Amino acid sequence: MLGNLDHYYMNGDEADVRETLSNTTSTKLKAIIGNKKVVFIDEAQRIPNIGLTLKLFTDQIKDVQVIATGSSAFELSSQVNEPLTGRKYEYMLFPLSFGEMVQHHGLLTEKRLIEHRLLYGYYPEIVTKQGEEKELLKLLAESYLYKDLLILEQIKKPALLEKLLKALALQIGSEVNYHELAQTVGTDGKTIDRYIDLLEKAFVVFRLPAMSRNVRNEIKKGKKVYFYDCGVRNAVISNFKSLQTRTDVGALWENFVIAERMKFLRYWGKDVKQFFWRTTQQQEIDLIEEIEDDMTAYEIKWNPKERVRFSQTFTENYPAAKTATISPGNLEEFLMNSKMQQV
Repeated sequence: MLGNLDHYYMNGDEADVRETLSNTTSTKLKAIIGNKKVVFIDEAQRIPNIGLTLKLFTDQIKDVQVIATGSSAFELSSQVNEPLTGRKYEYMLFPLSFGEMVQHHGLLTEKRLIEHRLLYGYYPEIVTKQGEEKELLKLLAESYLYKDLLILEQIKKPALLEKLLKALALQIGSEVNYHELAQTVGTDGKTIDRYIDLLEKAFVVFRLPAMSRNVRNEIKKGKKVYFYDCGVRNAVISNFKSLQTRTDVGALWENFVIAERMKFLRYWGKDVKQFFWRTTQQQEIDLIEEIEDDMTAYEIKWNPKERVRFSQTFTENYPAAKTATISPGNLEEFLMNSKMQQV
């Protein structure tokens, strides 16, 4: 434990911290923190009964602000949700973002690093330790992807989870069929649905639903699955080859852009509905965004010279929708300039 005049810091990895905070009273807590007004508890999920301890802070020591963080979203959420109902604010911390790195070292430098980001992603340790990316990502993927999930009773087959992650990693940018996934990994559709839901709650992947407004032949219940971080995705399939030799550059770019857009919208507090659009005739649009009555359709292309044509079926049925193409040349306008996107 260590502290200063302004705040008091405790780490749940320390045995004495766990013992002190697991079964305590408000009197003991007041004696521990003294006159500090901010208490920071790291790795809070490691502390038994941490939810009740935080409730004591909230109810009995009202002039103190407590910040509890945890690398395990599952464990921390399960311990604090019930005791702290209506008493807490939750913040989602993503890996670093394109916009944050532009602020750090400028737009030109970050755009020069786009290929590196597509291969290795934005986790802080990866960004700050160049030259060690492959080794660190392998360790990160193994501990981050499986540690949180395997503690749950629902995950009884680690090998199945690993197969599913690899199958999802190979299908980014494509519509996911749970029945086909089940056949591929050797299970049933309900298990696939449950595992993907858990992977989403663990912030490994996220789903993008299909948009349907009763236009004939629109896919109504389709889903795409993307990874929060491209480096983790590449680690899952052990592929860090250069973009010039890859066949999945388009899908990788699509994953990168949609994940970064999600970070941008979350950080700016924008309430935007996101979808992809597809018909049974294989007409498709990568990303649709709706805010109130405004709709914008985006095609995401790695090659800025590639000709883009928006489906006539879409433009005729949604005549008020705006259209745009996102490529490396105008990426910053999509991920940094909210005014351009009218959100």
